Amino acid sequence: MSDIRQNKLFTLLLLSIAWLSLDVHALFEPQLKSAEYWVTNEFQPSTLTQAEQMQEMNWFVEASKPYFGLQIRVVSERIATHGYEASVLAKAFFEITGIHVVHELTGEDDVINKLSAQIFTHQNLYDAYINDSDLIGTHFRSNAVLPLSDFMKNEGAAVTLPTLDLQDFIGLKFTTGPDGKLYQLPDQQFANLYWYRHDWFNREDFKQRFRLRYGYELGVPQNWQAYEDIAEFFSDDVKEIEGKRIYGHMDYAKTDPSLGWRMSDAWLSMAGVGDKGLPNGLPVDEWGIRVEQCRPVGASVERGGALNGPASVYAVDKFIYWLHRFAPEESIELNFTQAGEWPGKGLIAQQIFWYTAFVADLTKPGLPVMNPDGTPKWRVAPSPVGKYWQDGMKSGYQDTGAWTLLKNTPLERQQAAWLYAQFVVSKTVSLKKTLVGLTPIRLSDIESDVMTQRAPYLGGLVEFYRSRGRDVWTPTGTNVPDYPGLANYWWHYISQIIEGKVTVQKGMDNFAAAVDKRLKRIGKRADMKCAPKLNPISKREFWLNAPGAPKREISATQVGKTLSYEEAINVWK
Repeated sequence: MSDIRQNKLFTLLLLSIAWLSLDVHALFEPQLKSAEYWVTNEFQPSTLTQAEQMQEMNWFVEASKPYFGLQIRVVSERIATHGYEASVLAKAFFEITGIHVVHELTGEDDVINKLSAQIFTHQNLYDAYINDSDLIGTHFRSNAVLPLSDFMKNEGAAVTLPTLDLQDFIGLKFTTGPDGKLYQLPDQQFANLYWYRHDWFNREDFKQRFRLRYGYELGVPQNWQAYEDIAEFFSDDVKEIEGKRIYGHMDYAKTDPSLGWRMSDAWLSMAGVGDKGLPNGLPVDEWGIRVEQCRPVGASVERGGALNGPASVYAVDKFIYWLHRFAPEESIELNFTQAGEWPGKGLIAQQIFWYTAFVADLTKPGLPVMNPDGTPKWRVAPSPVGKYWQDGMKSGYQDTGAWTLLKNTPLERQQAAWLYAQFVVSKTVSLKKTLVGLTPIRLSDIESDVMTQRAPYLGGLVEFYRSRGRDVWTPTGTNVPDYPGLANYWWHYISQIIEGKVTVQKGMDNFAAAVDKRLKRIGKRADMKCAPKLNPISKREFWLNAPGAPKREISATQVGKTLSYEEAINVWK
């Protein structure tokens, strides 16, 4: 080939590259303009400057080019945060990247069913799931979930956001397996805290009457005895405020799957059933399942578990007693959603275990629990703990919905879904999303000036997330090897007790035996990592005499203890 001919070919090649570059730039110019529009008009406020936000969005435009025109499907539970993602962020993501997202909302039970269906059928039903980190014990054992820490280093490296900043997420320890691998990326979090009428507790006449009757101050209860005394005081002594019947306790107990959440979401842990350890007790956690060398070895006391031990019986016994004694008569027929509306009616003095997912609903102007200036009459504070609880144990429950990718999803679709997952938790978007749904996931958002300004209007939510509380209110742990299979056991066996078909002890014995039976069955799966291997049956006394959980019965009652709201908040720090 002559030099002249080589030069011509080289020139043509340069011109082609230049033309293609211009063409690609022109092709994706609408995405860049869309990014500017969304950053300016929707993604404010942010912890990033607008210039930094645009840098993040430019990265999404570039990284998503191979997937332009692709449609992906994701599914999550139906709460305000995911509603914002489905109705606003999916649209923004499409206009910025050209990837169309069908973001489906449904019940959490259905999310789990769909995820399980894809695992068992190997059919690609959805490209990503936002499911609770309560399944972490299932995920790391299943060999079906893509370890994100591996994915980000390998097939997902080119589509992993350089500014993702994993260390900024407050819930990573909830989504990491015992093998040290990250299996899920947190998308939203909410906790179960103590909720009470701060205005009623501060009334001098009530404070004086309570002090005279119980011998200590009316305040935020630190243990279950104080909670019970306060419930009795408002239900039996105060009874009415401004001519309306009021109640010292709120709960729900309808025979319904949500009854299971009421118990499995750390109720037993708050009573002190498990062992010390964060984020979950070891070797026994709040489900009463003992784990040895990462293998579940039993839930019953006879095998070293605590599900039918004295602390568990105490926990369920108190639940039933308070429900019948101090809650509104309707409570026994209410489910999770129906009961969530009740504190807003202005008839409830306190609720031991209240989901902060309801904060947005309970701060609406005009409610009986709101002041005219937009501040709430209520506060959230640390939930009181039962007589078996000890320092070093988890103190309550935190729901962490997290992005989960399955191995049997085609790689191209995994990569596109991973881009969407990172988009909705990116620093460009996350602070605005936090203000909409009040389910924070990033420390940078929690510590921002914007949240400081919002704090007086959120009843203690910001103070909680700025404290160590965010580390000791934790989801279900890795002790539970089959969350989808075992979750239904809770409401099935607890409802039999509440309906009076069996005693509390007999009902928990049946429950523990059923869990042991399932653990034995799934332990036969050869493909399961850290599969259950049951301990031999021993006499209850053998395990009750051993250190830690299961714990021997404590016959002594607690002495009621309360703190002022300010003191209770300081305990978190």
